[in-house]
Amino acid sequence: MKKQATPYLTFNGNAKEALNYYQKVFDGEILAIQTFGEADYPTPPEAENRIIHAQFKKDALFFMLSDTFPGQPVETGNHISLVLEFESEASIQKVYDNLHQESKVLMKLQDTFWGAKYAKVKDKFGIVWDLNFTKE
Repeated sequence: MKKQATPYLTFNGNAKEALNYYQKVFDGEILAIQTFGEADYPTPPEAENRIIHAQFKKDALFFMLSDTFPGQPVETGNHISLVLEFESEASIQKVYDNLHQESKVLMKLQDTFWGAKYAKVKDKFGIVWDLNFTKE
């Protein structure tokens, strides 16, 4: 078993929009993208352009995502967040500046009592991101 967990994000027909948004926010790379229509999977016409699987990477940040099959609802909750550890104040500031523009800021980027620069943001897709840069 690998020593990491890979987040898998699920959307209700807007996974491609989310993927393009994250590419812009994090300045990352879309490694793979496949629609239901491209897959060898029985798919109704209204689902052909939905994403069945995609992969995203920026440095050590890696996650996968997809849309649901039509009729399967997506329930966005507060039971999970994605923690991103940054290597510099400049890098956390850049991502925070990109991310918070179309998001709900739950905690502004600030210095914390645990010796880090930290922010918590819920993006327009309902995903909660914990941004953390531990100072030396």
